[in-house]
Parts: sequence; structure tokens; C-alpha cells
Amino acid sequence: MGRVTVRRPVRVLSETGQRRRPDSLAAEEPLEIRVGGKALAVTMRTPGHDVELAHGFLLSEGVLGSPDDVFAARYCDGVDDQGRNTYNVLDVTLAEGVAPPETGVERNFYTTSSCGVCGKAALDAVKLKTRFAPGQSRFAVTPEVLAKLPDALREQQKVFASTGGLHAAGLFTADGTLLAVREDVGRHNAVDKVLGWALLAGRVPLGDTGLLVSGRASFELVQKAAMAGIPLLAAVSAPSSLAVELAEENGMTLVGFLRGASMNLYTGEQRVLEKAAAAS
Repeated sequence: MGRVTVRRPVRVLSETGQRRRPDSLAAEEPLEIRVGGKALAVTMRTPGHDVELAHGFLLSEGVLGSPDDVFAARYCDGVDDQGRNTYNVLDVTLAEGVAPPETGVERNFYTTSSCGVCGKAALDAVKLKTRFAPGQSRFAVTPEVLAKLPDALREQQKVFASTGGLHAAGLFTADGTLLAVREDVGRHNAVDKVLGWALLAGRVPLGDTGLLVSGRASFELVQKAAMAGIPLLAAVSAPSSLAVELAEENGMTLVGFLRGASMNLYTGEQRVLEKAAAAS
């Protein structure tokens, strides 16, 4: 397995002078995802939880709906210049009767660590229809619960604490309990990893949970949440216009600029309840 962090020398300049010291960097390596031996996508990711990443990716593409849809997932042979396995190629074998990804899902060479849909071969393949219905969920939280979530997420970002260079995604319950947290250099990869965890744990559809992301709320993150049946997405930064439109279209709640007690409700504000309403 590749390293999660890499140590590099750095020259630090400041008002008090300069010095040299080792610095920890978040590792970034390519992962090629294959389905049935056929290359589907290459994404730049932080090594670790690769099986979850592949499951979450295929869930968000509409290929998977339960853990039973996968027969096996294994690393393929791939070696570096010293003959060691790179663990950078993962092949997923679908269960009998599960349809493989459509041609339109194939990626043009690779997806970057910041974009989960920009490599789609066809523009009309970008917007996907979920098999689950997040808009039908009665999931609701209080502002007080939402306000505590960013700090709770940060406490579980172990690699971020040493590098400052990773995004995070976490699934949470109505009382604010974080069920799972994953980190990655890519926003979409962090979400795929946490969705893959949920799929493997048999928790999909996720109509009774919310999703928190450490960065902005983009179109692809709203779409991934919708594909897993998640009714509420909260982000510590801004949403994009398409993210808001897609959340509204799917009957989802979208929260942006979640910073302490301050937050913006863009869609589905009925799921963010005052204490009295939540208790009734």
C-alpha cells in the first residue's frame, strides 16, 4: 500500500529569519479502477481505503446499489522501478446479473483530485438519475447539531493535522454522531470512500444520515449524495449554482458556509429544525 504521507525537506522563511526542517506532505498517487478487467477511470487519490473508494465511485455512477452487486475487488499486478507492487490498479468483478457501466460513464484518461465529473466522455452522461429518493426522507437535524459537526470532523482528520493538505467527508446521524470519516486529496474521493464504507456496511440507501464535507459543495458532490439517497449535504464553504439547482431538483437539503452557529440554508430548509420542533 502506498504511503499516506511523505516527508520532504523544506526551507521556511519568516519575519524572524529562516530555517530548514522536514515537512509532511499528503501523498497523491494514481488509482486505476477497472471493472471486469476493463479500465474505467484513473483518479489521483491519497492511498488507503481503495476498495471503499471503488465501491463508492461505482455507487455514485449508478452501477452498484448493494454490497451483493460486487463479486470481488482485488489489486492487479503493477510494480515500481524496484519491483514492488504499487497497489495502484484495482479491478472490481461485478456479481452475476449486474450490468457493467455504460460506455458514457468511461472517463477520458483521468479525473483530477479536484474534479469528479470533468473527465466524462459525454456531457449528457454527467447528470445521473438516482435509484433512491432522498427527497422522501424525513431526516432532520437542529442547527445546534450542525454547528458542532465541523469541529467533530476536524478532530478525526488525523492526516490533515500533520499535513494540512486533505479534504474530509463524514456521514452523521440526526443527533450528530459521526458514523464514518474519510480523508483524501480529492473532495470527490473522500466522499466516494465514505459512501463505499456505507455500501460495504449494508447501510445504503442513506436516507437516515447526512453528509458533511470540509470544503465547498459542488455539483458532483451533491450528485454523489443523491445517488446514495442522502437527504442533507452540509459544507463548510460555498455551494455552486449547479449544486443548489441539483439539490433542489432531488428534494435535498443543502447547507453552506457551516461555521459554528452561522450557516446558510439554500434548499430543503424544513430539515433544519428548531429545538422545539425537533423534540415534538
